[in-house]
Amino acid sequence: MNVPAAQDEAAHQLDPVPSKRLKLSIVAASLRYVGGQSVQADLLVRQWRDDAAAEVKFIPIDPELPSSLQWVERVPLLRTVVRQPFYLASLWRALARTEIAHIFSASYWSFLIAPAPALWIARLRGKKAIIHYHSGEARDHLRRFASARAILPKADRLVVPSEYLVDVFREFGIEAQAVPNIVDVSQFSFRERRPVRPHLICTRGFHPYYSVDVVVRAFAEVKKHFPDARLDLLGHGPSEKEIRELVASLNLSGVHFLGAIARDQIGRYYDQADIFINASWLDNMPVSIMEAFACGTPVVSTSAESIPYLVEHERTGLLSEVGNPQALAENVIRVLRDQDLSAGLAAAAYAKSKAFRWPAVRERWLDIYHSL
Repeated sequence: MNVPAAQDEAAHQLDPVPSKRLKLSIVAASLRYVGGQSVQADLLVRQWRDDAAAEVKFIPIDPELPSSLQWVERVPLLRTVVRQPFYLASLWRALARTEIAHIFSASYWSFLIAPAPALWIARLRGKKAIIHYHSGEARDHLRRFASARAILPKADRLVVPSEYLVDVFREFGIEAQAVPNIVDVSQFSFRERRPVRPHLICTRGFHPYYSVDVVVRAFAEVKKHFPDARLDLLGHGPSEKEIRELVASLNLSGVHFLGAIARDQIGRYYDQADIFINASWLDNMPVSIMEAFACGTPVVSTSAESIPYLVEHERTGLLSEVGNPQALAENVIRVLRDQDLSAGLAAAAYAKSKAFRWPAVRERWLDIYHSL
């Protein structure tokens, strides 16, 4: 059974729009440096641009520099310093013509460089401001940076993509509310996998947080039982060299490094695979798992602190101990050998994925915007 997710979404009727359009400014990283926040910001901007309820303007935190300064882009720290006055000037101009500043936020020093100035200028302009905080490092950020504990409560609303982060902020006496990330359902179709084949996919970047080395070690165990197994690794990052060396040292066949895939192409890679595997030890609300839910690939993951807020063990996926490749492999093998289990996991996950689609997320955002 192949069900286009976009067709399913079209069945939802959007509520009638108010006569007055909201004027929104979304402040976030551009797609020049693709990451989770920039992709989510782009999705949000594109959805609102097609929606009569809101008039949206995008303000990049990384505006393009004049041609005479383009060489600065190659020098990381210098480009941040040189770009800052251009960013602040663009904020000052754009926020004059908005009602609500919707400000995406990460953690640590980047919080002070981009979201904090946007909040400050919104205040000077007399505008309402939402901090949309995404980092899974929130607890450490709040412990180490008194500035974050002082600044975040000054926003009119603090919004996070998971109930996990709501609980983290509550530990510090800061109120937050959750609105889930958006899954771009135009990219995915649900496909029932019967039988489930040993074709695994991991779309996490090569970053220590995501422990792709554990994925590779788990795959090595799976290969002992399913010699024709295949693992597709999508992404790039600082750990890629070490991961390639690990694959070579294990003399492991069937591992395919596919590189960074354009967002409008990634759906076909999910569709080709039969199991999504994740081994992160620090996370928030990974869109990659939500995408797997939407297209019907059963999810096998480690139980990083935030993941059980998204994946319910033995209902929408299978979870195992962080850092344990053997346990991760056992869950993959379990999915491959129990077809009824894998079908049940995929169906329940697909049903849950409807909460991450635009009609549902739109209503959550409209409630927040109108409450201001």
